[in-house]
Amino acid sequence: MRKLNVLIAGSTGYMGVQLVKLLVKHKNINIKYLCGNSSIGKKISFYDQKLKNKKLPKIVKFEKSYLKEIDIIYTALPNGEAQNISKHLLSKNKLIDLAADFRLSSPKEYKKWYKKNHKAKEKISKSIYALTEVNKKYLKKAKIIACPGCYPTSILLPLIPLLKKKIIHYKNIVIDSKSGYSGAGRSVHKKYAKKNLYESLTAYGVGFHRHNSEIDQELKKVSKNVEFSFTPHLSPMFRGILTSIYVNVPDKMNPKKIYNFLKKNYQKDQFIKFAKFNLPISTNDVINTNNCLISVCKSKYHNKIIIFSAIDNLIKGGSGQGVQNMNIIYNFPESRGLL
Repeated sequence: MRKLNVLIAGSTGYMGVQLVKLLVKHKNINIKYLCGNSSIGKKISFYDQKLKNKKLPKIVKFEKSYLKEIDIIYTALPNGEAQNISKHLLSKNKLIDLAADFRLSSPKEYKKWYKKNHKAKEKISKSIYALTEVNKKYLKKAKIIACPGCYPTSILLPLIPLLKKKIIHYKNIVIDSKSGYSGAGRSVHKKYAKKNLYESLTAYGVGFHRHNSEIDQELKKVSKNVEFSFTPHLSPMFRGILTSIYVNVPDKMNPKKIYNFLKKNYQKDQFIKFAKFNLPISTNDVINTNNCLISVCKSKYHNKIIIFSAIDNLIKGGSGQGVQNMNIIYNFPESRGLL
């Protein structure tokens, strides 16, 4: 069986290295090019010793001429860079972007939240917001696969089905997320050098974190008047996200019914897992997996419930979801390279 040739642009960041670790064990994939800027000439094992004995190319600067040999381009680059690459795509290429370049369907919204003009507006219509379990049946038609952000993945998976069926109230949704510092990239160590990163918890992006934009966009597709507050926190752990969602429910609804509904909704999705009813969960339950673990818990008020959602931000919140989407597009088993 012919292997698909893959190019990874931005292969040395936390997300890029995790992607290499997943694809190197995927039997349908040949990693043809690893691309970087400051890392040209280095081996990828310089960034993770677990890749030391793997047959992998040295890091090179991206050249558009490489695309003739490539089936899939993965981009794990700073925002805006995948837009440049998208202009050079050939008919045989698929672009799977792990950044935010094609998540938003409106260039105006992109400029509002990312403070820069979109450089490939004409490509937006060829892209899809690739939250796997929600949009898997549309993936094959798209040229550009826009993988969701890590926080939105943990938030949208429990909320979309509940809002779609009007099982919870659409107003006053409160979302509190805590992420490992790998979500902020390798530069986080310099940025927080004087802020005791490894022993403190920090709220940031309060009220205006960029991920608000895609959460709002996707929730409004199923509940146009939805209102939510989202506050992320940087925690002193390397990886993982734990999201706590506080919602109001109608009188006829109760936590157990909501738990059963969500469980049934995702019964065919192997990477959506459920804790026992009313059981709190931990990031430790999902580290190094492509799983999203969901828990539904009672609160002290009969008309409020608490939903917990845990993912590994580098896998289900990034590279793993990218591989899962690729598997669906090319008719590979959905879990290939992910178990």
